[in-house]
Amino acid sequence: QVQVVESGGDLVQPGGSLRLSCVASGSIFSIDVMGWYRQAPGKPRELVATITSGGRTNYMNSVKGRFTISRDNAKNTVYLQMNSLQPEDTAVYYCNADVQTDDSGRYYRYWGQGTQVTVSS
Repeated sequence: QVQVVESGGDLVQPGGSLRLSCVASGSIFSIDVMGWYRQAPGKPRELVATITSGGRTNYMNSVKGRFTISRDNAKNTVYLQMNSLQPEDTAVYYCNADVQTDDSGRYYRYWGQGTQVTVSS
């Protein structure tokens, strides 16, 4: 079993900052890509940022220059530093991890339950 748990969501004013954290735990042999997605009310879930085990990152255009994804491989943890937050960043933020639970070479994607980020004055 693998668990993925996000934390750090909150209510913040426009222009403010938040740092989200996500920890994967359980029967983990290795983790490849970890990522952050978000879903606003009435909208589909969208990719925010991803990071490989080697540190290669990818961002959606609207967050480039404002958000930074990072990870601590030893702790199976990924972070999302969000600066210059705007109301349109309001959403539930989900973390996922592509986990190998044994040495079979197969990876499975696990999702967290989400953490709410609300940007409002």
